[in-house]
Amino acid sequence: MWLIKLRSIFWTSPGILVSTSIMGSISLVVSLFSSTGFAQHSIARIWSRSLLWIAGVEVEVEGLEKLAPGGSFVFIANHSSYFDVPVILPNVSAQFRFLANKNLFSIPFIGYHLQRAGHLPVDSENPRDSLRTMSEAARVIQQRGISILLFPEGGRSTGELTPFKDGAAYIAIKAGVPIVPIGLIGLPGILPLHGAIISSGKVKMRIGDPIPTLDLTLQDRTRLTQTLHQRVKELLNQDIKVPVRV
Repeated sequence: MWLIKLRSIFWTSPGILVSTSIMGSISLVVSLFSSTGFAQHSIARIWSRSLLWIAGVEVEVEGLEKLAPGGSFVFIANHSSYFDVPVILPNVSAQFRFLANKNLFSIPFIGYHLQRAGHLPVDSENPRDSLRTMSEAARVIQQRGISILLFPEGGRSTGELTPFKDGAAYIAIKAGVPIVPIGLIGLPGILPLHGAIISSGKVKMRIGDPIPTLDLTLQDRTRLTQTLHQRVKELLNQDIKVPVRV
């Protein structure tokens, strides 16, 4: 068993590094000729599929039929692993960009790629800067007809769902688009928090019902955020069997 595990480690890590280097380079070249980020998004989806294949990760998706073709949304999901984005990217057909920690934009190669692909930097430690980013995200949704992905916990959690920040509610209300909750199940078993070893296995991505925001104002964002937390929690807990007393 340990030999199989060791072989998996040596295969997975170099494979992911090679795939990331190749697809990242292609995306950078393509970005010189495409200012919309659409082509980069398509390449990112191919990259994500390659990571899942290399790592031996099988994804079961529920609820895709709930997403109207061509619609714009704010997607939110629980965040327990660095593998969350590779799971979501190839399984949601909508063109979306995500809010990323601004420190990532200062990393050579990665930062330039994120900027050219149209992703938005956010400084969670600076409320004024965060508000500016959220307003920009709402503008991008309205003017470009694309979607936004956020992890409202504000960082990776240890497994228990932590309180949500209200950025997703703010963006969705300001843009007037529905929020789609997503529950990601089983990711800590693939790449745990603070872990460096990727394991193969099965994970589940469960998409909830879109929550409309057209009749809401920014004063409703705290209540909406609480609703979002509850919806994601319900998606995560659907697999839990409740004992029946006899």
